[in-house]
Amino acid sequence: MTKVRCGKDELRTLFLFEKLDDDQLDWLCDRGRVEALEPGPVYAEGEPATCFYVLVEGSVVLSTRVAGDDVEVVRADQPGVYAGAWHAYLGDRMPQLYQNSMRVTTPSRLFALDAADVAAMMREWFPMALHLLEGLFFGMQSTQQVIGQRERLLALGSLSAGLTHELNNPAAAAVRATAALRERVAGMRHKLGMIAAGPWERPELESLIRLQEEAVERVAKAPTLTPMQTADREDILGDWLDEHGIDDAWDIAPIFVQAGLEPDWLDHVADSVPPGVVAGAVRWLTYTIESELLMREIEDSTTRISSLVTAAKQYSQMDRAPFQTVDIHELLESTLVMLGRKIGPDVDIRRDYDRSLPPLPAYAAELNQVWTNLIDNAASAMDHRGVLTVRTFADRDRDRLVVEIGDSGPGIDPAIRGRIFEPFFTTKPVGEGTGLGLDISWRIVVNKHHGDITVESVPGDTRFQVGLPLTVARPDPGPVPLADSIALAESVMPPG
Repeated sequence: MTKVRCGKDELRTLFLFEKLDDDQLDWLCDRGRVEALEPGPVYAEGEPATCFYVLVEGSVVLSTRVAGDDVEVVRADQPGVYAGAWHAYLGDRMPQLYQNSMRVTTPSRLFALDAADVAAMMREWFPMALHLLEGLFFGMQSTQQVIGQRERLLALGSLSAGLTHELNNPAAAAVRATAALRERVAGMRHKLGMIAAGPWERPELESLIRLQEEAVERVAKAPTLTPMQTADREDILGDWLDEHGIDDAWDIAPIFVQAGLEPDWLDHVADSVPPGVVAGAVRWLTYTIESELLMREIEDSTTRISSLVTAAKQYSQMDRAPFQTVDIHELLESTLVMLGRKIGPDVDIRRDYDRSLPPLPAYAAELNQVWTNLIDNAASAMDHRGVLTVRTFADRDRDRLVVEIGDSGPGIDPAIRGRIFEPFFTTKPVGEGTGLGLDISWRIVVNKHHGDITVESVPGDTRFQVGLPLTVARPDPGPVPLADSIALAESVMPPG
């Protein structure tokens, strides 16, 4: 690399400096220099940003690091394009690091100006523009932070409402079953007193207890019947009860059907007790069966409550380290449970999981935010009617795990497909979306996990694919400011 003093006439030919007067051009030439470079690197991403570069002659390439690889983002040979320490005017209010890597691909000449001189130039020559740029930069950061927090609060409120609704159903069922069980137990105590006072011999009581145990076993093995099968069996059992002079046959028959009992077993009951006490034996067994059914209902309800609480803890990653090795399917299932009410009953959720996938090193709570955004968007795109597909598989060629969220909605308009990951861009009606969901998802997947998100969409089939490395070093936990998502687009500016 050779350094030579620049000429103001040459600087004036560059679109960046064409409006400056002679004194300003002299100032730049006094403090800057022209560097002649052979093909090779100029600076690397993450290094301290010490210089601002403007292409005078030749060609440059900018790249950024994604998942350990340098990905080319800009290639330019237009004199006047610039890159480097262009954030120097912000001073120590943001880290002064190169946001990308630059190299020259042909013998080139670059005008170089130290970062301190860039900051001084902006303060002295463009004080109003400096205030506007600072306001834009920090205003966008603040806006993103506030809207992001608001979006998370709204999502939390929606999820909390859904979880409360889901918890209320099994809790109410458990309360109702407990009240009914109390009545049945009271009835059993009354019936037990009648049996004790009745003409029962010891062998008959032993037979009745044996029948009681058999009935409980049958409840545990009761088959699942269709509504038509249930109605047919209730008719048959109701007729049997009427034939044996048992009152309230149509109240008792549904209980026996639910327990999986049939007329042949009731014949066995009638043969096991004296003829005069068949009705009493059947009612005693009815109390036993109904109590067992109610206890099973209470068990199912409380198990459902426990499952919902477990899903909520899994979703929020409560009491867990931020970075951990996780089963991706547990994260997906907890998200589906949390979003169940919001997705709606008219969405057919189809799972296609590759259970052979290994555990994944990740920030689990943040990946749950990604699944939430993608699944919620998919349900909204279908107007909560259609098919939602959640699929996992391995991309062996790239050593990645892939999660695919698909929907059967109308698809994404090709005209806007390139903008869907932009901050604040949304197709939802005013008040229903902030336009940050996909931007946040992109930064969680790409910047924190070194993965990628792609989308394929045609009417009736839209698929978002999230690729995550199966083996990675611990990702950078630091937040990614909004400016980083636009920095690459602004790092090399075209003329005009």
